[in-house]
Amino acid sequence: MDPVVKTVSVPLAPKEAFALFTDDIASWWPLATYSVARDDAVDCRFEPRVGGRLYEIARDGTESDWGEVLAWEPPDRIELTWHPGDSRDRQQHIVVGFQAVDGGTELRLEHSGWERLGERGAAVRESYQTGWDEVLDPYVEAAGLR
Repeated sequence: MDPVVKTVSVPLAPKEAFALFTDDIASWWPLATYSVARDDAVDCRFEPRVGGRLYEIARDGTESDWGEVLAWEPPDRIELTWHPGDSRDRQQHIVVGFQAVDGGTELRLEHSGWERLGERGAAVRESYQTGWDEVLDPYVEAAGLR
């Protein structure tokens, strides 16, 4: 199956765009709709290093891993596994790149590995086709406010 690829532009330099996506992810990520704990999710964080986690924190302090950092290359690129609310044997793969363009930065997100989900792969891929738009729209909005 083809990867889901999303591209957005923000009016920030790559260093700032990278920092917003990583250091400040909880300020824009729509936790109420895109998290394991949903309405009970209160925070999400990157551990900024190869081998670090991307995870959420629920109101009761429970942590749920979303993935593991495979590459941490500020301000150019992040690569990670992706398995929020699922087991690691069904993890997918995400690469997020930050490229300087006129007027700011282009963020390119590529989400692949759908075959690891077996029969559910096509349906899950389809849900992310629109889901990533709903996640990246608040990122673009947050970037415009900086």
